[in-house]
Amino acid sequence: MSGFLAQVAQSTGRTLALVVVLVAAFVAAAVALFKLTIVGATALYFVVWWTLLFAILPIRNQPETRAEHIVQGQDPGAPASPRLREKAVWTTLFAGAVFLAALAIFPLAGL
Repeated sequence: MSGFLAQVAQSTGRTLALVVVLVAAFVAAAVALFKLTIVGATALYFVVWWTLLFAILPIRNQPETRAEHIVQGQDPGAPASPRLREKAVWTTLFAGAVFLAALAIFPLAGL
């Protein structure tokens, strides 16, 4: 998976295309399996995705330590390489799992 992910993360277009395909698959599964509307499933998925993004962003970040790359006024904890495309794909996958699990649990809770 990491080789495939590295290839996808090299291009913004490829990353965006993969994220859109995965989101469409998760929303389609929610509509088919749990009888949600497309708008409702998309809205719920968006909330889950955005919440998990903030949980995933700080993972494996290393601050810039090379003096020649530090700009005046830069936060000393700013990541040297944030790998945002890679994290967008991971967020999409984790959000899909959480989203479908939540949809499966909601009826048990009476929601």
